[in-house]
Amino acid sequence: MSKPMHAATDGGADITARTLRDWPLPQPSFDGDKEVRGHVLIVGGAREMPGAVMLAATAALRAGAGKLTVATAASVAPLVGMAIPEARVIGLAETANGGFTLEAARKLGELAGKAGALLVGPGMQDEAATAELVHALLPRFAGTAIVLDACAMAAVRMAGEAHLLDEPKDMAHFRFAEPVLLTPHAGELAHLTDQDKDELAAAPEAAALAAARRWNAVVALKGATTVIAAPGGQHWRHEGGNIGLAISGSGDALAGIIVGLAARGASLEQAAAWGVALHASAGEQLSIKYGVLGYLAREISAEVPGLLRTLAPA
Repeated sequence: MSKPMHAATDGGADITARTLRDWPLPQPSFDGDKEVRGHVLIVGGAREMPGAVMLAATAALRAGAGKLTVATAASVAPLVGMAIPEARVIGLAETANGGFTLEAARKLGELAGKAGALLVGPGMQDEAATAELVHALLPRFAGTAIVLDACAMAAVRMAGEAHLLDEPKDMAHFRFAEPVLLTPHAGELAHLTDQDKDELAAAPEAAALAAARRWNAVVALKGATTVIAAPGGQHWRHEGGNIGLAISGSGDALAGIIVGLAARGASLEQAAAWGVALHASAGEQLSIKYGVLGYLAREISAEVPGLLRTLAPA
């Protein structure tokens, strides 16, 4: 697995094309097979939002992962399987509120040690059930690169059976046993921390660093300036993209790009830095074709392979 590129603990580092070329992604050997390229497991989707997991899954493959398993709601699993013929699709039993039952943890646990990277969250519903599922999956997938997106990030608010008492987890003391990656925007971070959204957006570096230290997580706080912070205080900034990326499904595509890079062997920090930059650059490319407004989230991932080639070290 690649090592994090140095970033100062005071001012951070800007993510530029030069930064990325100096921090090259792991590359499979010429004779490597799909297992060598990395196996991604994506858990997400619901009866009302099957498209989110499809967007993330497609993006993971476009980022270079070699093997894909999608676990989604049993009611839509056949449709997802037809839409993404490259994937193995597992149907999971659903809760009344559109989440997955805890039986999913046992079923998915069979893939522990086989998948190199796990993404949980795109398109999921039932925040309490999702948080409980995340906590059941964490020990089973110890040592796996884990990305939590959307309502899966509620795991920092609800640990164990706290949600059954309808009480939030003591957020000041919650820490992951092993660092995972969380991908909130300011509104989501406000929900997770009970802080003011505008205050967090006004000071994204401080907000991301505080969350990273508090939870022992890599935090990619998305916004006009995206800040990626590691638990040890290292952090990186990225500015780029355009307003066209503020569209339904865009975050799902970003999460998929990141987990695809992590499956290839990138550290969580590197996968986040490259993923954020690729996502923004894809938006810039699409704005040339379609204009700043009007391109679709489903079109983002198709830009990624060409951008990976462009940003490869000379």
